[in-house]
Amino acid sequence: MANIEYKDLLDAGVHFGHLTRKWDPRMAPYIFMEKNGIHIIDLNKTLVCLEEASNAIKQIVRSGKKVMFVATKKQAKDLVAEEARRLNMPYVTERWLGGMMTNFATIRKSLKKMSTIDKMQKEDAYTNLAKKERLMISRQREKLESVLGGIADLTRLPAALFVVDIKREHIAISEAKKLGIPVFALVDTNSNPNEVDFPIPANDDAFKSISLLIKAFGTAIEEGLSERRKDKDDAKLSEEEEAKKAVDTEAETKE
Repeated sequence: MANIEYKDLLDAGVHFGHLTRKWDPRMAPYIFMEKNGIHIIDLNKTLVCLEEASNAIKQIVRSGKKVMFVATKKQAKDLVAEEARRLNMPYVTERWLGGMMTNFATIRKSLKKMSTIDKMQKEDAYTNLAKKERLMISRQREKLESVLGGIADLTRLPAALFVVDIKREHIAISEAKKLGIPVFALVDTNSNPNEVDFPIPANDDAFKSISLLIKAFGTAIEEGLSERRKDKDDAKLSEEEEAKKAVDTEAETKE
């Protein structure tokens, strides 16, 4: 896990929740106090939850599976897209299409269509089309890219979801629950933490808070990917040693 301390969370404003009148009582275990009409999140709980989430996501990634990042709110979308691209993970930052996971077969058709347009645009026949036709195809490609660009390489359902703001992304969470896909999420004081498998109590509105926690989560994924590479290298080395032993044994037998 990223080496994050209490002070880092404090400096990033992770502890600032919503106005007390907007709270969800199910967040009570994660609230430290109320100050000036605002709930203050218990950062010790945040650290514990972040560690639990990091350990769990590391194991998922280590097994070779994908994590989908979901954040369509303005202050989170660029941060999420950047981190997901860095880790080569799928992401949704524009709009969650209903059925994006529960009706994945249809989504795959749209992805195939996008791929077909890409191939067509490289062919000579495309340049011979009328300007109006080329413009229509180009606009269709842009529309698909804006919604599905972040999942263009996804060939199967993700093994987990990482969400910023569970109230906003409730459709994505609902689909994940139907499919038994675990959800990791930043959960503010106005949300129900029981909606997700790994809630990380935190301010999900402030840029600094979102940035710090996305990077911490990204570091855990990075560690999982690194461990996967090591597992593969160890397995390869073991196979080579076994093969060498077999050759040596055969040579000894012939002697």
